[in-house]
Amino acid sequence: MRRIEWPTVALIIACYGLWALAGALLWPGAPVVALAVMALMSALHSSLVHENLHGHPTRNRLVNEALVTLPLSLIYPYRRYRATHLEHHHDARLTDPIEDPESYYKAAWAHARMPRWLQALLVVNNTMIGRILLGPVLGAAGFLAQEARFLRFNAQGVRLAWGLHLLSLVPVLMLVWAFGVPLWLYLVAVVWPSLSLISVRTYAEHRWHDAPEGRTIIVERSPLSWLFLNNNLHIVHHQIPAAPWYALPRLYAESRAHWQALNHGYVYRNYWQLFRAHALRPKEPVVHPVLHQIIAAHPDGTSPPSAKLPLDGRAA
Repeated sequence: MRRIEWPTVALIIACYGLWALAGALLWPGAPVVALAVMALMSALHSSLVHENLHGHPTRNRLVNEALVTLPLSLIYPYRRYRATHLEHHHDARLTDPIEDPESYYKAAWAHARMPRWLQALLVVNNTMIGRILLGPVLGAAGFLAQEARFLRFNAQGVRLAWGLHLLSLVPVLMLVWAFGVPLWLYLVAVVWPSLSLISVRTYAEHRWHDAPEGRTIIVERSPLSWLFLNNNLHIVHHQIPAAPWYALPRLYAESRAHWQALNHGYVYRNYWQLFRAHALRPKEPVVHPVLHQIIAAHPDGTSPPSAKLPLDGRAA
């Protein structure tokens, strides 16, 4: 019993419970409020999925998966996210557009073969407003297109992950139908906003820096910290991924100067400071500033022979 992290268990129960109560009780009389609560809980669920795949709140991987198995934001299978996200935690590869599944940078050769409209869209996507508005759509489109390739070639574990995901979708969709919420409205007013909220956190989580530790951000405080399960203190999470979400503020406060020196001063006071700086101005280039710059050897836009198939959910 001492190995069960009860604050996380309680938060999972509250998340699913508030989502269901919003649909069952608020939707008939206050539909806008109901959809807002459901979107918040769907975003919180995404954060809980991230927490669980890192070994919380129990030491049993299957129990952790079962606790968050109902996908309120519908799109991303738990096991696919787990596989790609744990690969992302190889800090020496952070931001590498080939080796890091969560990098928003593109290799020069991949960028060169994109149509100009997509290149322009990715520039907009690198502004904070663009990421909030377009990021969920571009991310989902890129992820689903890539997953279709993996399914076609029967990549290891992908079909099982999608089979489990489709089964877990059934009760969620049945509840949405029972509440009386049209599916198109749930997608537009719950799924999209929930992913937009998460994109506030992920927008600047990582940057290119020579030192791996300098690639991960600190956002010191935010009213959204509860929704992100304190992953605004992202360098602490990357250095101690086994630490539960409720321990991150204490760990940061105890060694604030250490963490800021470790990540080479990649620090923002809050997300408002980040928004003011990059609401309409891209924070990063689309093409990685250092890695995979050579395109002359591949004028047809094909990937280098040594490049592996990237496992990201970003627009390709």
